[in-house]
Amino acid sequence: MTIALKTHESFMKKALALAEQAKEEGEVPVGAVIVYKNIVIGKGYNQTEKLKDATAHAEMIAITAAAEYLNSKYLKNCTLYVSLEPCLMCGGALMWSQLDHIVYGAADKERGCISTSKHLLPIKTNIVKGVLEAECSALIKQFFIEKRA
Repeated sequence: MTIALKTHESFMKKALALAEQAKEEGEVPVGAVIVYKNIVIGKGYNQTEKLKDATAHAEMIAITAAAEYLNSKYLKNCTLYVSLEPCLMCGGALMWSQLDHIVYGAADKERGCISTSKHLLPIKTNIVKGVLEAECSALIKQFFIEKRA
């Protein structure tokens, strides 16, 4: 296993822990962390139900926290780790924040901004797909199975 993959998995585990927290609170289990120089500078998990805000996605909360940490609207030299592929809304925010790297676990073939034809991100954005994909996918699937039961 390469050092990069170990690092990706380590930070994705942090995003997954946040996704678990979302699930415990009755939210769709998605977690996100933003890393700068190997330090988590922003984190978030879905809070749309809690905050009664359709924009309170994990990525949006993490972007706000990271921008505050850096005192900048741009997140250059940062990496987003998110358990589920970002949606179109989050993809737009990621584009405007100018993140250099996005690493996600589970693909969202219906609403994702990367795996669909609605790709919004700049061509120079480095994207890594499928890190801890099985764990990320299982968490989402189990949440919806329990919700529908």
